[in-house]
Amino acid sequence: MSAIIEKVGAYKITYTEPVFHSLVRSITYQQLNGRAASTIFGRLLEAAKTDPLTPESILKLRPRKMRALGLSRQKLTYIRDLARLTKAGEVNFELCATLEDHHVVEHLTRVKGVGVWTVHMFLIFALRRPNVLPTGDYGVRAAIKKAYGLTDLPKPAEMERIAAAWHPYCSVASWYLWRSLENQGGAA
Repeated sequence: MSAIIEKVGAYKITYTEPVFHSLVRSITYQQLNGRAASTIFGRLLEAAKTDPLTPESILKLRPRKMRALGLSRQKLTYIRDLARLTKAGEVNFELCATLEDHHVVEHLTRVKGVGVWTVHMFLIFALRRPNVLPTGDYGVRAAIKKAYGLTDLPKPAEMERIAAAWHPYCSVASWYLWRSLENQGGAA
């Protein structure tokens, strides 16, 4: 890990706010190339006419319009479900800031389309939690494979074993692992 840190340089993570808008962004970015996701999210912001996005601004958009922006049927369903649950008070972003990581996972994965990976990204980039190891993230898995000379992508248990030395800064280590893949044909 020290070689990666030396190569990448100073830690410069970019955070978002722990609000509805940030989770909609995470859903939009799921399993997409960063550039494509950014374009689609930009279109969503423009169509909703609010920045940051609110549950109300999302619910005013018709599903047909959301599809035309580039969102898949599944993602627009997830985003609209999140908007409904947030508006109804069933998803509470202020509460998330007070919960332990595993309780944030429980709270947010109640929303269809919000899985553990999405919540891990929210914990790292919005709630600024320092010790999250996103075991389901392809980039982190690929970087560990490369850095540790593994034959295959590591499974969660192997990642946890390797990451034991990184506690209580697994989020920082993950950021360095993502950056280690940049400009090398890997997705970060």
